[in-house]
Amino acid sequence: MTANQSHIEYFRFEEDFIEDNLRCIPMVVRLKLDTIGIKLPLKAWCQFTEDERTRLALDPCEIITDISNYKRLVLELAKNHSIPDLGLLRNVERPGWDNPDIIPEPLIEKFSQFRQQISISQWRSLTILQRFALVKLSRPGHESKNFEKALVEFGLFNKES
Repeated sequence: MTANQSHIEYFRFEEDFIEDNLRCIPMVVRLKLDTIGIKLPLKAWCQFTEDERTRLALDPCEIITDISNYKRLVLELAKNHSIPDLGLLRNVERPGWDNPDIIPEPLIEKFSQFRQQISISQWRSLTILQRFALVKLSRPGHESKNFEKALVEFGLFNKES
């Protein structure tokens, strides 16, 4: 991970859109949004000011108090920008990134598409944010080039496979 001038932690595979005024939602914010159970469309994200986007990337969202405050902030920003109802995530939409003991099946399948494998010890050694990114990047509709870049960045790409 790298930190830009605002000290936002992001992955190298995100550099193209992070350094361009956070034009896309970085993984660190997407993790926090999943944590609070809100689906924020990119169109809504783009209505936020650069300072607001930076705050969403930097504010903590790990302990119960932080989670509550973060959710309040997102709802307040949506209200201030006249963003209609935000989508709500169901718990089933959290497909295993937060469980270090089980590698989600869709992720194993995505690895196999690249003729790669991930062991449970490798999975456990990843940070929650790294596991989250891999799960998100393994979903249909995401560019495979970023999945491969993430594998390389996380030290999971085996050239001999």
